[in-house]
Amino acid sequence: MTDDIAFGTDDHAAHYLADARATLAKYKTLAEGAIAQMAEDALFAAPGGDEESNSVAVLVRHMAGNMRSRWTDFLTTDGEKPDRDRDREFEPYDAGQSTRAALLAEWERGWRFVFSALDALSPADLGRTVAIRGEPLTVTQAITRQIAHYSYHVGQIVYVAKLLRAGDWKTLSIARGASRQYDAGASSR
Repeated sequence: MTDDIAFGTDDHAAHYLADARATLAKYKTLAEGAIAQMAEDALFAAPGGDEESNSVAVLVRHMAGNMRSRWTDFLTTDGEKPDRDRDREFEPYDAGQSTRAALLAEWERGWRFVFSALDALSPADLGRTVAIRGEPLTVTQAITRQIAHYSYHVGQIVYVAKLLRAGDWKTLSIARGASRQYDAGASSR
């Protein structure tokens, strides 16, 4: 439990920045836990095999592209960079086009953009205005928008991984039927 922090203060703003970073780090770890359970070929397989389904690799490529675009020169340029090819991010991979190592390198590069930009922000920056696709947002709104976007795609990554692992999935959260046991342990912490 944390102490109460007065809304609108520098302490509140610093708390928001720290919480945003911690939340993003948790989603990063959650996706990595799912990716680690997948065979390399499964990373590039779209469930159902239809054109509208995304493989984990496509989701990673999209997130990394979004991260580079949104967080590069975060305070000074529009978050949708003119050199970004968003449509290409969703193109399926051809067989043998990439590897787990290359995919994870792209993933890490994307997250470096996120954390570098967040770490450079000060509480005074939260009220500043930035733009994403020409839409003016406060820094707080832009950060919250990205947390929502990344959590959406991390949920997809986890779902696809779990679907493709079928009965061989190791849960990344509280296991079914284990809520009471988890809650009992949490109350003793």
